[in-house]
Amino acid sequence: MSTDTMARNPNLDPLTLPLHGSTLIEASAGTGKTFTIAILYVRLVLGHQQPADSPLAQGMLPPNLLVVTFTDAATKELRDRIRTRLTQAAEAFSDTADTATASPETALIYQLRDQSYPDPSSWPDCRKKLLLAAEWMDEAAVSTIHGWCNRMLSEHAFDSGSLFKLTLETDQSDLLDEVVRDYWRTFIYPLPPALMDDVLGHWKTPGELRLAVRNLLTEAGQLAASEGDVKAVIEAVQRQRRDRAQQLKAHPWASWKDEVLELLDDLQKAKRLHGGSKKAMVAAWDTLLDWQASDTLVPNGLDKAGFQNQTPTVLPTKLKGDEPAPDHAAFTAIEELIAFSQSLPSAKSDLLRHATRWIAKRLEAEKQKRSEMGFDDLLTRLDEALHGPRGDQLAATIRRQFPVALIDEFQDTDPVQYRIFDRVYRVADNDPHTCLLMIGDPKQAIYGFRGADIYTYLQARQGARERTYTLGRNFRSAKPMVQAVNRMFEHADQTSRDGAFLFGPGDRSPLPFQGVDANGTKRLWSVDGDYQPA
Repeated sequence: MSTDTMARNPNLDPLTLPLHGSTLIEASAGTGKTFTIAILYVRLVLGHQQPADSPLAQGMLPPNLLVVTFTDAATKELRDRIRTRLTQAAEAFSDTADTATASPETALIYQLRDQSYPDPSSWPDCRKKLLLAAEWMDEAAVSTIHGWCNRMLSEHAFDSGSLFKLTLETDQSDLLDEVVRDYWRTFIYPLPPALMDDVLGHWKTPGELRLAVRNLLTEAGQLAASEGDVKAVIEAVQRQRRDRAQQLKAHPWASWKDEVLELLDDLQKAKRLHGGSKKAMVAAWDTLLDWQASDTLVPNGLDKAGFQNQTPTVLPTKLKGDEPAPDHAAFTAIEELIAFSQSLPSAKSDLLRHATRWIAKRLEAEKQKRSEMGFDDLLTRLDEALHGPRGDQLAATIRRQFPVALIDEFQDTDPVQYRIFDRVYRVADNDPHTCLLMIGDPKQAIYGFRGADIYTYLQARQGARERTYTLGRNFRSAKPMVQAVNRMFEHADQTSRDGAFLFGPGDRSPLPFQGVDANGTKRLWSVDGDYQPA
């Protein structure tokens, strides 16, 4: 992420926002996001303020105006709200419409009419477009991301390389369990006990391995291949451990023991070292010599005071007086031994990569054999198709089908989803012949468990750059509440080294905090019997 200064976003005016190219809209809770989406939809249907040579200039119909959100409930609400706003807008363009009787909800539509369509002779055409769009809402392209991907794979099966008939399985946990057990039988069961113990130290059962790989499967193709099979990987790590242990055992511990015990005697005689501490430190040397003569990797009890107190870091804190602590090579070697015991070379990451890649490949083969897809496959297959040999043609086809896309709850978009939309609409290019509106609030990101991450949002913000706007007024909360939240985050953004969101302070941050105004509420608070507006 670039560290270039990021200017504060201008507040969004829903009647003048450019509806071509790519735009990011940051909408905090309660700032009228759904209302704004519906108004922008009305403008897109009218072709409002579009360049004359744009394919969007004649207006859009709902089947070609893509609106994507994340749940079925949200799609239903958006569809209903948009239909209502289209109907209200059509009424505003009728001959009988009266601006004086406009409700606060429709005032913006009348403002749109009076500012951009002052000639009443243009109203019938606008009304016709809006009524037609309202009637088409049952066919509107308002759907979840998974639903839309499924449709694209089905409608463009040739360009996407998909089978023409696939069964969507909503729950593929049984198939995944079966494939993980196959992996366990193929690679883990045949291991000799000494190597198998290394695996069981990480995952005791196939079920535990399944949990470990589950969220990695969609990114299996991005993982580097392990060097060698499971047996070779574990043997290589065990060699690293043995080699390092032998290096540490090669120190002259026996001669060091006599030298260190003499130092400890001197410290005790000088009354700088407590007798109890010395006793534990002396006992540690017997353990060290036993370990040196054994086949074990590390001695027992390295976390105990007898060892910990004989390191250059801890020893000075255990001595009385201002004299410096004695220096000896054994103290440094013990510290290295402790560090080695705390971070033994592990095969876990290599084993996890091997398992993830093998399981993902086998899972895909089984699903192809059964002509099945899961929800995650809808995304990954469309992503792969868009970046495959026919990707340019597929992206162009989707752009022609949906020249406009509004992505709601954009802060919960994961990397795969963003790659799809960026491939189709080319965020950084700001193509004036298409319109991509990404609407979200990074402060509300909740789907981290499903793969969404703030870095995807920041990538989009960097692509949109100066085309990032903010809905600047809260209509839900009391003024003191909004002011308090603004104050808290602004203080952190300007005074903390990490800023409000841990990406750096103020305008140097790729994600600076931007406060909002408050419309206030009609509620009254009772304070000692005195009613005050909220």
